[in-house]
Amino acid sequence: MKKTALALALGALTLTSNNLYAKAGDKVDIAEQFNATVLVDGLESPWEMLWGKDTQLWITERQGKNIVKIDPKSGKRTVLYHFENAFSAPPHQGVLGLALAPEFLSGKGENYLYTAYTYNEGDKKFARIVRLTYDEKANKLANETIVIDKLPASGDHNSGRLRFAPDGTLFYTIGDQGFGQGKHVDKEIQSQHLPTAEQVANKDYSLYPGKILRLNVDGSIPADNPELNGVKSHVYAYGFRNTQGLAFVGDKLFAVEHGPSSDDELNRIEKGGNYGWPNVAGYKDNEAYVYAEWFKAPKELQAKFDSNVIPEGVPVHQESEFNAPNFKAPQKTFFTVPTDYNYSDENCGKLAFLCWPTIAPSSIIYYPKDGAIKEWQNSLLITTLKSGAIYRVKLDGKSEQVQGDFSKHFKTDNRYRNAVISPDTRKIYVATDAVGYGLGKNSKPNTEMQNKGAIIVFEYTDK
Repeated sequence: MKKTALALALGALTLTSNNLYAKAGDKVDIAEQFNATVLVDGLESPWEMLWGKDTQLWITERQGKNIVKIDPKSGKRTVLYHFENAFSAPPHQGVLGLALAPEFLSGKGENYLYTAYTYNEGDKKFARIVRLTYDEKANKLANETIVIDKLPASGDHNSGRLRFAPDGTLFYTIGDQGFGQGKHVDKEIQSQHLPTAEQVANKDYSLYPGKILRLNVDGSIPADNPELNGVKSHVYAYGFRNTQGLAFVGDKLFAVEHGPSSDDELNRIEKGGNYGWPNVAGYKDNEAYVYAEWFKAPKELQAKFDSNVIPEGVPVHQESEFNAPNFKAPQKTFFTVPTDYNYSDENCGKLAFLCWPTIAPSSIIYYPKDGAIKEWQNSLLITTLKSGAIYRVKLDGKSEQVQGDFSKHFKTDNRYRNAVISPDTRKIYVATDAVGYGLGKNSKPNTEMQNKGAIIVFEYTDK
């Protein structure tokens, strides 16, 4: 690991918001100014990053199978725990979400920390949520205790975001496992399938993909969870593809979700809500997306899978055919395009997916109403993988609804995995992926990240 004072084009430059890398169509907030420096690089695929009460950055390294602490002043990295039982592999397997208990390092109660990781059992993949105890004197985590086990996992779309709610319950996201596409094209997407009473009683969680779960810290089902199809389970909301970001604003829960070839979503999560996937992507508008049941197609067609070219012989359903009284439309999409949209772009060639109208949102955080950056107050900040930028979306006065359009910030040749805001609200810490694909500053495919497994600090300068 090394601290790099000037490891990217931004370096110690004063960045006048997007002005440095602006291109046609981007918004330029010329009143905002930041300095950008690299705090540390060489991290083993950071996934989650939180600001602890000890003024340290707490991070999960997905590929490294570690929980580490980073000193935000020196960049010093300290390994607190290594998960021998975890299985890590690109793009979504390993140590994922992290949540610090409300009383963590407060001097009241136990210093409990919760995390989730994937593991293999024979030829099957699972995930579990575990609790660890932090020993301040030893500066180590220990006493790994399983909270809930045998959650479904896959080589793709595990999601894995973990968040504490204001009421002390835990929220956890599980993606659709990548079913209905690629290597899993022959598998039915289960996002609309709900568990039965018998499955809940037997702790059979096989129908939890494509859901947002809510659980007590001991793994049990909260008494006030929704009853869906007459059954109460850990499922709080459903109909998701790949929800990698969760953020509470007061008691309101916001989430970001990866769309297929269009329609990444920003949602407000409501109890018992059905968010439509795979029948609906984005708004129920019959634009561009149709639900193709590839799992019902002949194998010779499955072998030619293309999410944007659906041959005869693959059953399809228009979004308007979906009828669910609890359907919840997104608050915003990135981006909704017309039915005749051309998904082929010579700028991206064989990596055509990088030019699709999506941003690949990876996390979401709230910039407070009283923050130091006035233009950013009461906003949601969304990190993006494909775009390598932060998208900022304003909220209304009650912090309940999206208000207006987005603005785009801090574009670099990286994949932004996560972000946190410093306690004084003047710095945005952004964690980057070590590997992957993105759309570079030149709008061309980028296969080599500029800052691999790094934390970049964007500091507001007031000038």
